[in-house]
Amino acid sequence: MYDCIIVGGGIAGLQASIQLGRYGHRVLVVDKGRGRSTLCRSYHNILGWPEGVSGQELRRLGQMQASLLGAEFRTDEVIAAAKREDGFEVALAGGGGVLPARTLLAATGIMDRFPPLPGIEACLGSSIYVCPDCDGYEVKGKRTIVLGSGESGSGMALTLRYWTDRIVYVNHEKKAIGSGRLEQLKEKGIAYEEAEIAEVLADGDGSFRGLRLADGRMVEGERGFIAFGGNAVHSDWLTALGVERLENKHIVTDPRSKQTSVPGVWAAGDVGVHAEQVTIAMGEGAQAAIWIHKSLMKLAAKEPVHA
Repeated sequence: MYDCIIVGGGIAGLQASIQLGRYGHRVLVVDKGRGRSTLCRSYHNILGWPEGVSGQELRRLGQMQASLLGAEFRTDEVIAAAKREDGFEVALAGGGGVLPARTLLAATGIMDRFPPLPGIEACLGSSIYVCPDCDGYEVKGKRTIVLGSGESGSGMALTLRYWTDRIVYVNHEKKAIGSGRLEQLKEKGIAYEEAEIAEVLADGDGSFRGLRLADGRMVEGERGFIAFGGNAVHSDWLTALGVERLENKHIVTDPRSKQTSVPGVWAAGDVGVHAEQVTIAMGEGAQAAIWIHKSLMKLAAKEPVHA
């Protein structure tokens, strides 16, 4: 039996696996191999990486570090979790059956919703961004296009006005925007296009150059942000355990320990009530691991001693 199964091998899950590995616990990280950190080509707001570091590189380094401490990794997807007398068990989608653990850590994160536009993924995290708190700085003074939908996109455009006064919002899905919000865009000098996007224009190195609209028009830009709303919060696999979640499916945790409403189950990173910062995900992963260790020590103290 594993001491802890960490579901999600992104930044929060990896940091937790390192911390638990340093305690000497038996840890398994189950990760399906695709998430926010696999798409981001450069984080620029992390201490020690002034030139930026990709999510893929952080994951590679984290897996190597955790493996050296004894953590195990498995590429698969956890589809459900259940309680058992001595802990929990998780069911795997890839024919791996059911695996037991004394504790669980949910680090499954979220995935931003965006249409499969040609060229968009090549720019994500390098010249097209998702989080204004993380990367608003990257568009400072630059002509920026918000690729979005309805109120979500207009809200992003207004938020980015702090960084630049050269903003175009393209409402790709043509969803309705309130007249008050439209007036705000106009007052802030934000150009508005209600038009379908056909293609993201980029150089071979992922440098964003603008958009080609379905009607053939070109919209030039230096940076982009996506804001389509309806992001997927990967917490449904915990439904059977009765873990408390908000209406938007983010998991509620104790702010001190990151434990959920179900004893023995923790959550860290963007799947929780989150700030969408990679450094916060790291901190929450370590924080959860410390309290998981405390819990495991209490469980060990209760186990009978065999002669």
